[in-house]
Amino acid sequence: MTKLSRITALALLAIIIFATLSPIQMRPHIAEANVERALAYVLLGFALALGFPSRLYQALVFVVVTAGMLELLQVIDPGRHAHLADALVKASAGVIGIVVGQLFLRTSVRKGPR
Repeated sequence: MTKLSRITALALLAIIIFATLSPIQMRPHIAEANVERALAYVLLGFALALGFPSRLYQALVFVVVTAGMLELLQVIDPGRHAHLADALVKASAGVIGIVVGQLFLRTSVRKGPR
């Protein structure tokens, strides 16, 4: 499960990078923008928590720095905008995903075979 979670996290990161830095017309639209942002980063955080269960703090730093850096990189595209509020939504959602992933791991270990 760890290897699959790591591959999933990498795929999610690639999708997030594409959606964040591609021209706005190329960005996939499935819901309201903040819902899309939050869902993407919750899933990324969850996959990181499952893929790197002993690296909680590194995963937290990674998801927060990634959210901030990708938001800042939008400045180079004139059709995009960088907003602190967007970065905060992304970082918060990533942290929530990591916390949920850690809770999932802890409860699944307790409910494991006895």
